[in-house]
Amino acid sequence: MTKVLTPPDRTATRRRPLSRDRVLRAAIRLADEGGLEAVSMRKLGQSLRVEAMSLYKHVANKDDILDGIADLVMGDFEVPSGDVDWKTAIRRGAISAHQVLLRHPWASSLIESRLNAGPARLRYLDAVIGVLSAAGFTMPLVMRAIMALDSYAYGFVLQELAWPFDVENAPEVAATFAQGLPAGEYLHLVAIAEMAATAPHGVPVDFEFGLDLILDGLERLRDTAGH
Repeated sequence: MTKVLTPPDRTATRRRPLSRDRVLRAAIRLADEGGLEAVSMRKLGQSLRVEAMSLYKHVANKDDILDGIADLVMGDFEVPSGDVDWKTAIRRGAISAHQVLLRHPWASSLIESRLNAGPARLRYLDAVIGVLSAAGFTMPLVMRAIMALDSYAYGFVLQELAWPFDVENAPEVAATFAQGLPAGEYLHLVAIAEMAATAPHGVPVDFEFGLDLILDGLERLRDTAGH
């Protein structure tokens, strides 16, 4: 019986062509796994199985990569829309930002440090300004609102990521903390630590609590400024 040899399927083995998007998404994976220090042209080339020099057809340098991945992450933020009331729109955008930033622990500090804003960042900021100004906020108050909202969102994430323990272990950590304080001293700290140690649902990590305080405060400022 004659054996028929079929040629290999070259389309199955052909590498996907490089593109800027593919390079940047590989950089995000490296950063998620090892932090920003893990992102280099050499490691990107290894990750994509190409020579590092071929990356320069798609990205100018490491700064260009950092600008690009910061903007890609911001592209996952929910952009506030004028289809709902201003508070709901801004709230959704902030909650979305918080969730995205937690998935990429390196992103908070990177986004705030980049001088060159990409299209996703520009689109998000433009939408926030548009929603707030349409709701009756003056431009000076819009600027202050953006600073307050950004500081809270990025700062909250940085604080969460810096904790030296997992949040589910917070009751045990609180109990140990209370027991380690000198007897008869720091009574208020002892009281709140004991409360945290025995709370039925554990220690709340409530991003939305502070967010709502900011939004309610902004609403009062807007109404006061309008009179």
